[in-house]
Amino acid sequence: MGESVRVFAHSNTLLVSHVYNLLEAAGIPAELRNMTLGGGAGELPLGECEPEVWVKSHNRERADALIGDALTGRSDAAAWHCPGCGETLEGVFEACWKCGAGRP
Repeated sequence: MGESVRVFAHSNTLLVSHVYNLLEAAGIPAELRNMTLGGGAGELPLGECEPEVWVKSHNRERADALIGDALTGRSDAAAWHCPGCGETLEGVFEACWKCGAGRP
């Protein structure tokens, strides 16, 4: 299914975790790397200590678009209503956070 590629890196672990959660919620399997290497900064090159988010290469384009939209506050995806409970959800979500029903 292709090799993994880095789609995001930042020194702020909360931001990296947010990006990871965004991708997972959109149905893009992601992997966190270097989440505990911050203490090695100074002994290790700074670029190798930053927490990172990786996805399979075939998901890169969609992941880049979602990350870009999230960081700029844009969202072209239309909101939708859950068929299970009626909750209104943002377009980036493929499943309802409240009841778990899939997007129609």
